[in-house]
Amino acid sequence: MIGLSIFILGIIIGSFLNVVIHRVPLEQNIAFPASHCPKCKTPLKWWHNIPILSFVFLRGKCAFCKTKISIRYPIIEIITGLLFVALYYKIGLTWYLPFVFFSFASLFALSMIDFDHMAVPDSVNFAALFFAIINPMFFDSIINGAIAAFGLFAISWISSKIANKETMGEADIIVAATMGALLGFPLFFISIFLSALLALIPSLIYRDKGVPFVPFLALAALIVYIFDPYAYNVIEMIMHG
Repeated sequence: MIGLSIFILGIIIGSFLNVVIHRVPLEQNIAFPASHCPKCKTPLKWWHNIPILSFVFLRGKCAFCKTKISIRYPIIEIITGLLFVALYYKIGLTWYLPFVFFSFASLFALSMIDFDHMAVPDSVNFAALFFAIINPMFFDSIINGAIAAFGLFAISWISSKIANKETMGEADIIVAATMGALLGFPLFFISIFLSALLALIPSLIYRDKGVPFVPFLALAALIVYIFDPYAYNVIEMIMHG
């Protein structure tokens, strides 16, 4: 029953993330004006905003002008719901669970924005970092985040000098700080390595266009956070053979 409640909370937050993903890159207010059809601009009724169900009932079309609604909206809501459930089963009903929720939700929003615009807003990026440090290891999380950010900045600076071009953006460094705060060490190193592996094939396929790196950092952070016992086993295997 708790799992179902967590899922419902997740899809509600996912509905809000859809607004953030659409409006924040355009520098629009996320609260005003009220939700409306992007095509005909007609304000939506409250029942048009019920996560997932409204898409099904409206058959994927605007209730007024019948313009098709992107399937991405309910998909983001479902993914956020599943994300919240996975995190709940990972750490349980602790006082800091909502902050973990919102940190990974912010990383998810950043990932979608990066896919759309190849850039991410500082407001959402710093929100993810802020939520990440609110946990029982508050001061350790701040230190770990700072070390992770500085480490990735150093790597970025060195690689940029070698390649004679910018190899990593400032947004990636802030995301690294969030990863350090969430995961600590040595799990941070595993997540960075995993993110590079996840990005390898897409980077080769889209070599000319380039690929956003934030989604791979966020996905790697989530995988390592959820499956940290296996990550520690990998570290033990590397250290001791």
